[in-house]
Amino acid sequence: MSNFDDLAMAVASFGGNNAVKFDDLGMPSIMVGIPKMKYSDIITGGTQETLPWWIVDGVEKEVIWVSKYINVVVNDRAYSLPMKDPKAYIDFDTALAVCRRKGEGWHLNQNGVFAAINLWCMKNGFTPRGNTNWDRSYEKAYEKGVNTYVDGSHGGGRTATGSGPVTWNHDGSPAGIADLCGNCWEWVSGMRIVDGEIQIIPYGNAMKSDCNMGANSTEWKAIKPDGTLVAPGTVGTLKIDRTSASDATLRINTSVTTQTTDSNDTSVPFKDTKAVSGVTVPQILIASGLYPDAGQTTPGRFWARNNGERLPRRGSGFSYASSGGAGALALGGARSIVGYFVSLRSALVE
Repeated sequence: MSNFDDLAMAVASFGGNNAVKFDDLGMPSIMVGIPKMKYSDIITGGTQETLPWWIVDGVEKEVIWVSKYINVVVNDRAYSLPMKDPKAYIDFDTALAVCRRKGEGWHLNQNGVFAAINLWCMKNGFTPRGNTNWDRSYEKAYEKGVNTYVDGSHGGGRTATGSGPVTWNHDGSPAGIADLCGNCWEWVSGMRIVDGEIQIIPYGNAMKSDCNMGANSTEWKAIKPDGTLVAPGTVGTLKIDRTSASDATLRINTSVTTQTTDSNDTSVPFKDTKAVSGVTVPQILIASGLYPDAGQTTPGRFWARNNGERLPRRGSGFSYASSGGAGALALGGARSIVGYFVSLRSALVE
C-alpha cells in the first residue's frame, strides 16, 4: 500500500466528508466537502434559492472542497496539511496564484463560502473557538495549540495547522475545518470595497481560473438594495459608511458621508453593524458575511476603510483577543498587505 493510500485511509477516519484531493502534480491536500446550501440553510427568513457561490455558468455544484487546514506553500503551490506552520507574509494576488497554480478547479476560498460556513455554524448552535491569544483561545485559555512561531515578548504566536482541540474545528468534531477562527487572517476571493462601494464577483465565478479579480477588472459588480447586481458606480448601490468623524460606527448606506483614511480606521463588533434608516439589506449581503443575521452573536470585529480598494481577510489572527473570532472581517487593507498572521486557504470544485 502506498503512502498516499495510508493517508487516504487515515483521513477517511475523520468523517465521510473528509478526503485527500490531489493537484495536477499528484500532490495531496486534506479537504472537507461542503455541500451546496440554500439561503434558508444559513439565514433567518432566507429563500429556498441555492447560494450563488455554488453556481458556475448556470450549473449548480453539489460540493465545494475546502482546505481542512490553513495552507502552507510548497514550490509555489498551496497545500492543506496538518501540523505545519501556516504560510505567512503573503499578499492577495500571490495567494490567488498559488491556489490556481494547482490545476483546474483549484481556487482561493471564496468570501461567500467562508461566510456560509460561519453562518451555518451559528444557525446550528456551535461557534468555533481558536488561537486568538498568542497560541490559545482568548475565551478558554486552557485550549492551546502547538507553537510554530513565537513572538518573544508574548511567548506565543502562530500554531501548527490543526493542532488545537476539536472545539477549534467549525463543527466541533474531528471532521470539521480547523482554524476558521484565529491563528491567521485568511485572504478570501470574490469580494472587495472600492471607495466604500461593496463589490462582488457574481455567482461562483471566483472559482474559475480565468476570472479576473484585478483592480481594474470589469467582472466586479455592485449591489443594489433589492439584491440586483449592477455596474460599479451605479447610483444607489450599497456602501460601507461611518456615522461621523467622531463616532466611527460602521453602517450600510447608499452613499458615503464620512470617509476613513489610513490613519483614521473604523471598526465595530460585527454583530453591531447597522443599516441607515430606509436602506434595505438584501439577503445576498447577509450571505456574503457583510451584515449580521438576525440575532447574530458570533464573535469578531469588523474593520473597514472606505477610501480606495480594500480586499477582505477573514477569521482574525492570533493576537486579536476579544476582537477575534470566526465572524471577524478586515476590510481595511489593500491587496498588497502582508503580515506574520496573514495567510490563505485553497478550495476545489470538481
